[in-house]
Amino acid sequence: MKEQSQRRQDAATATVIVGTQFGDEGKGKLVDFLSARYDVVVRYQGGANAGHTICFDDKTVVLHLVPSGIFHEGCICVIGNGVVIDPTALLEEIKQVEALGYDVKDRLFISHNAHLIMPYHKLLDSLNENAQNAKKIGTTGRGIGPSYEDKFARKGIRVVDLLHPEILAEKIRENLDAKNKLITSVYDTEAVDVEKIVEEYSEFDAIINPYVKNTQLWLNRQIQQGKSVLLEGAQGCLLDVDHGTYPYVTSSNPTSGGASTGSGIAPNYIGNVIGVCKAYMTRVGNGAFPTELFDATGEDLGRIGHEFGATTGRRRRCGWLDLVALRYSLTINGVTEIALTKLDVLDAFDEVKICTSYKLDGREIKDFPTDDQTLSRVEPVYTTLKGWMVSNAEARSFGELHPATRAFIEFIETDTGVPVNCISVGPGRDETVFR
Repeated sequence: MKEQSQRRQDAATATVIVGTQFGDEGKGKLVDFLSARYDVVVRYQGGANAGHTICFDDKTVVLHLVPSGIFHEGCICVIGNGVVIDPTALLEEIKQVEALGYDVKDRLFISHNAHLIMPYHKLLDSLNENAQNAKKIGTTGRGIGPSYEDKFARKGIRVVDLLHPEILAEKIRENLDAKNKLITSVYDTEAVDVEKIVEEYSEFDAIINPYVKNTQLWLNRQIQQGKSVLLEGAQGCLLDVDHGTYPYVTSSNPTSGGASTGSGIAPNYIGNVIGVCKAYMTRVGNGAFPTELFDATGEDLGRIGHEFGATTGRRRRCGWLDLVALRYSLTINGVTEIALTKLDVLDAFDEVKICTSYKLDGREIKDFPTDDQTLSRVEPVYTTLKGWMVSNAEARSFGELHPATRAFIEFIETDTGVPVNCISVGPGRDETVFR
């Protein structure tokens, strides 16, 4: 028993990649880059509302459900039980990957416990959002929230149900009996065709079946056998349903704790947490954003950084880096090292600002308030640093970065107490500095 316990402690080979801001931090590039060093890459939460953009071999690819390690032939990819899956979107994405010349068969596994996004989830998502008027959350309308609602109401339909057509049909009919009453009576919209959905989703069985696996047990056994695992989340820490700026949050847990529940990997197998942080800050949708810029500088950040949603195309709100928010994220995720992304976007600025504290009702605060009412009232307190006004794209070591760039990074490290060990100096896979 003692030896078994020691083996579990020694096998801490799982690394978690978390977004430390409001999402869109550049996690896809980092996961793609690191995947060459790992045996397995796992997506542990969220759905097709998140897009991970990857640039390699003069190609730009956006993935929504398939883990970002799929473009490394030796890497196995897993969609964990914490993800909500739109089967149509997933199959389209698999075709996209295969069209680029990459094998998916025997390299992509889907948890049999993952929940499905049904057509009525998408409809209800849009109907509910449109009914909110001024109180819209800013949902993508992809059915993510309603799918998670059914999951926790114990009425969800899971991947494993696709393998049992009679059970699947029964569950769909039961769900739509209640939901069609809501759709017609409350939203005054035409009822969903029950039998059409039963027929459509019954056909997914033969297509999905080769990918389905009890990934929870499989992943733990891979680690026990000495394999390394990289876990990637969608969205960012500040959109976590429990720890984010509620109610303007996503419907799941992008934080590092969600990596364990969303994959089934035992927590003591997780040995490292990398926090991905953009060199400035963006937010999509509604909710408080203390460092948001409404001037030409904000416009420039968005233009230079191509800040448009990979999934929706929506323009992202832009602002300076917020260390108050970052310190909070580093703490609740147990981040062991920072990966700083999109540093190249700041190349064009002669001065760069960093928020180090807030003013609230005339007093300075250094802790991040997660309730939207308080956060919307704070004023950022900035430290201004000298810009570098040159490109660092050719740098491959910390010493090759411009002195002002190094000062910017060292300021972040000093303030947060966490090392910045990975620095993205351009969108390409190789435009990265490791310390």
